[in-house]
Amino acid sequence: MTIGIDCRLIRQTGVGRYINNLIENLLEIDKKNNYVVFVRKEDFDQVKFKIKNLKLKIIPIDISWHSFREQTQFPKILESQKLDLVHFPYFSVPILYKGPYVITIHDLIIHHFPTGKASTLPGHLYILKVLVYKYVIKKAAQKARKVISVSNSTKEEAIDHLNISSDKIRVIYEGADTENRNHKSSPQMRDPDWKLPAGQTPNKIKNLKLKNKNYFLYVGNAYPHKNLESLIKAFSEFRKYFPKAELVLSGREDFFYKRLREYAKKMKTDENVKFLGFVSDEDLNLLYKKTVALVCPSFMEGFGLPALEAMTNKCLVLASNIPAFHEVLKDNALYFDPYSISDISEKMRTAYLGKFDKEILERGFKRSKEFSWRKMSEETLKIYEESIG
Repeated sequence: MTIGIDCRLIRQTGVGRYINNLIENLLEIDKKNNYVVFVRKEDFDQVKFKIKNLKLKIIPIDISWHSFREQTQFPKILESQKLDLVHFPYFSVPILYKGPYVITIHDLIIHHFPTGKASTLPGHLYILKVLVYKYVIKKAAQKARKVISVSNSTKEEAIDHLNISSDKIRVIYEGADTENRNHKSSPQMRDPDWKLPAGQTPNKIKNLKLKNKNYFLYVGNAYPHKNLESLIKAFSEFRKYFPKAELVLSGREDFFYKRLREYAKKMKTDENVKFLGFVSDEDLNLLYKKTVALVCPSFMEGFGLPALEAMTNKCLVLASNIPAFHEVLKDNALYFDPYSISDISEKMRTAYLGKFDKEILERGFKRSKEFSWRKMSEETLKIYEESIG
């Protein structure tokens, strides 16, 4: 069987980590199938150098996601490879493609939290783009042989919004095992720059002089559903009692992070709020190990990978009281109401003073071992086989 995988987002955060780990593990565990991966031309040289395997064919294409050419040209390229199955690990699917495929849905957050303020398009064109997106993902999910969801929470969202049956969706959790992230064969560990967004380099934390157990950490983007303004406001309240504490925010610089910097100045906390930008996996592990707690204040999530990664480092997690976090973290986090500034601030105070059951760290570490990228890849391979069989 020849399986195609759309890897155009391989150098992006979030989905890129998913794709990286999927490819790396499939090439180790699958001894009978051949793979064709599609990458953007600008990424071809790096991917070709990093991933060397006789069972893998790399096709460079000059087609961006969410583009007109994705819908008109990409299907022809896919058909030219005579693939038995294609995996689209993101919702950007060419719906004119007639061959069998599976799709991974990570979340449906844009159905609830639009990001138009970050778009370079005029307002009316952005609205049109969102409508097209909703049509494409619904059509793609309905045409797919199987739909992979990263959590039961996302599965329920997909059933509600995409009009597909529960039987068609398989929940396959993501992974966060430290062993894989530090494995010598991991391309991102051999060269931390290799999957960075263009123009961004890892920010080395050793120059920041962060004090051990004196800062709170957030990891991720700054989109509206992440609720970071509430986090900064809660931190501002917290600092009235602990003025030397710091808040460290790590994530790719974008429109929303620029706006957040201004908000931190407005709240007069900008000297105690550190914006790191993107950091390497190595630096991220150090941040997890030395922080008071990882804070995850989202209104909505599909999975919550940073929280799981934190638990692999025996790092305390403060999380929103939302379905995805409860599903993944169970009772191994301190939960708060994401709409309550006082509740977020109070949980930060509890963590800072160490007034919590320390067993939660060991339980969280044990829970994190139930998730792995190898397990995710094995279950995904079964989906491939079921979709063709």
